Amino acid sequence: MVRLSDLRRDLRGVRHTESGFSRLKTLPPANGAIFESHGVVTAPPDANELQGGLTEKDKRENVLRLAFQGRQHLLDEFCQAIDEVVPPGTTVVLRGSAVTGKRWKDAAPFDAEGRGTSDLDLTLVGDGALVFFKATGYFVPGVHSRPLSDDDPDIAPDLVPLRRRLMDMVKRPVNIQASREIVIQFRGDLLDQAYLILFEKPGGGLFGGHVPDPR
Repeated sequence: MVRLSDLRRDLRGVRHTESGFSRLKTLPPANGAIFESHGVVTAPPDANELQGGLTEKDKRENVLRLAFQGRQHLLDEFCQAIDEVVPPGTTVVLRGSAVTGKRWKDAAPFDAEGRGTSDLDLTLVGDGALVFFKATGYFVPGVHSRPLSDDDPDIAPDLVPLRRRLMDMVKRPVNIQASREIVIQFRGDLLDQAYLILFEKPGGGLFGGHVPDPR
C-alpha cells in the first residue's frame, strides 16, 4: 500500500530534467535499437532491471510477440509513423497488457477474446504532446489527457490520422493519450505499473516547459 505521506515525499523528490525521463530508458533488440532514425535517441538500461515486476527484456519481448507478431520491421514502422507526428522532446511509452501479457483488472491474457481484441495504450510524454488535446480532453488539465479512442474520438483531431494509420498497421485498437512525466513516474515508480519506452525524440520541450491553452 502506498501511504499518503510517502507519496508526498516521493513527489517532492521527482526532479525535472532538461530531457525529461532521465531514469527511463528502453532496451534495444538484439540486432539494434528498437527504432533507429535521424533524431531518435536510444540508451538502454540493464536488461535485467526490474520495473513493474518485469525486466526490460521481458517487456520488450512481450510487446514484440503480442502486439507485432514477432515482426521487428513492423515495430520499427510503427515507431517511425509516431516519430513523424510528435514534436521534439516527446517520449513515447507503451503501457497495458501488451507489455505485461495480461489485463490489469482481471488478469485475462492479451487477446483473450480473440486476435486483435486487445488494444495498445500509447502515452506521449512531454509538454508539446499535451497541446494535441482539446481543453475538454483532459483528466487533469495541462497534465494528463484522456485517451483518444473510440469512446473519445474527437478530443485530439490532429492525432486522428496517426491513430488510424497505427491501427491499420497492427490490426487492433490503438489509444493515444498525453501526460507530463510526473504521471508516468507516479504510475511506474510508486504504483509499479509496467511500461516500455519505445523511443525518445530529442529536442527539449517544444514550448520550453510552458503548455499553452489547448483550446
